[in-house]
This record gives sequence, structure tokens and C-alpha cells, in this order.
Amino acid sequence: MNTLFLSAIIILPIIAITVSSAITFNKKLQGKSTGKAMRFNLATFAAVAVLVCTFTFMASAAEATDAPSAETVAEVGGADASEVATETQEASTSANGLGLLAAGLVTGLAGIGGGIAVAAGAPAAIAATSEDPKSFGKSLIFVALGESIALYGVVISILILNKV
Repeated sequence: MNTLFLSAIIILPIIAITVSSAITFNKKLQGKSTGKAMRFNLATFAAVAVLVCTFTFMASAAEATDAPSAETVAEVGGADASEVATETQEASTSANGLGLLAAGLVTGLAGIGGGIAVAAGAPAAIAATSEDPKSFGKSLIFVALGESIALYGVVISILILNKV
């Protein structure tokens, strides 16, 4: 691909997120309501995330379709088998990268969700136990359910890593 296109893919999302964050920060410094600016910031982040994922998949698909098959190389006879192996390895590397990205996202998002669940459940469990010590077992179950969300994410990421 063109180096100008690649540099634009890298620089434009950084500029977009920086500008939207600066607008939000500026509104906060001026004492204005940051609701609209925050929604604009979140919308910019979502749009950049979708564009980056789209470009990543487009580049991955372009690499996979541009590689000649082994039969084509054998028919031409001019290229050796090492070139085909290199191109196959490059396509495999991008698939491995997406698998590692998926495993990281699963673990991170599950950890965040588990933290939110425990942050909401643990104080309520402590308060319920202080009022009635017999409710300790029931309260502990709800805290453990929140923690299990993070464990499920780790298990899923291990399964993803085994496929990669």
C-alpha cells in the first residue's frame, strides 16, 4: 500500500481524538456544560474505532487475496516455493494478530465488567451483613457472581489463544 495512505491511517485517528478531547477539556475549563462535548468525544472515538477496524480488516483481506496459490507458482515456474511460504506466513501473522487482539479485548472488558459488578455488590453485601449476620452467605454469592465475570473472560481468552 501507499506510504502516504498508511501514515494517514496512523495520524488521522490520533488527530481526531486529540481535537475532540481538547474541545471537551476546553468546555470544562470555561465552566460550560460538558454533556454535548462528551457525547461528541464518544462519537468521535466510536467512529475512529470503526474506521481503524475497517482499515485493518481491509488490509488483512488484501494481503490474503493478493497472495498467489501454490498451483499458480508451479505453473509459472519463475518463482520459488520460499516466496509462497513467506506470503502464507504473512497472512497467518495477521490472523494471529487479530486473535491476540481479541484475547486482549476479552480479558480487559471482562475485567472491567467484573470490577464494576464487585464495586456495586461488595458494599451492599457488607451493609447487609452488618445489619443481619445471617445474610452473609447470600451476600457472598452475589459478590462471587460479579467476580466470576472476570474469570469467564480469562477462560474465553485462553480458548482464543489456543486457536491462534
